[in-house]
Amino acid sequence: MSERKVKLVAFSGSSREKSLNKKLVKIAAEGARMRGADVTLIDLRDYPMPLYDGDLEEGGGYPDTARKLKTLFLESDGFLIASPEYNSGYSAILKNTLDWVSRPLSADEPPLAAYAGKYATIMSAAPGALGGLRGLYQLRELLMNMNVTVLPEMRAVSHATGAFDGEGQLLDESLRHSVQQLGAQTVLALNKGEY
Repeated sequence: MSERKVKLVAFSGSSREKSLNKKLVKIAAEGARMRGADVTLIDLRDYPMPLYDGDLEEGGGYPDTARKLKTLFLESDGFLIASPEYNSGYSAILKNTLDWVSRPLSADEPPLAAYAGKYATIMSAAPGALGGLRGLYQLRELLMNMNVTVLPEMRAVSHATGAFDGEGQLLDESLRHSVQQLGAQTVLALNKGEY
């Protein structure tokens, strides 16, 4: 049986221009592409949204940026997400983005249409010794509650301020390979329909 073309959306939960997590998810995306996936690498800075507000939503204030992002999510099979750790949790911009995209655009839209049945692989890079690991466990729980299958393999790159070269590649070759494998394993899991 031939493998189908997997479509993934890859992004960081940071909007910082020089974000360590933007560099990290790009490496995972390379691994997914090497396995034949069609990967759309996005920057949440290009999808600004107000803080989620039910009154704003009811008043017709569903942001155009959320609509565009939701279309990408609906058309994808899954996600590669690199999450920074802010005070032992995931970032506000990541949570706000996931919340807006979760909202239905019509009364007949199935619950969590942009997430249900999708696969995700999560990772993090942080200056500290744990590499953002604490926030990943919270993100895993959130995604699973949104009916996303979160693959068990994840990476937390510690002391990350010195872990990348000037081109955004990890200096440690074995670590770079393991992050690329995160992307590759996501494609394999989607092709098998299981992990």
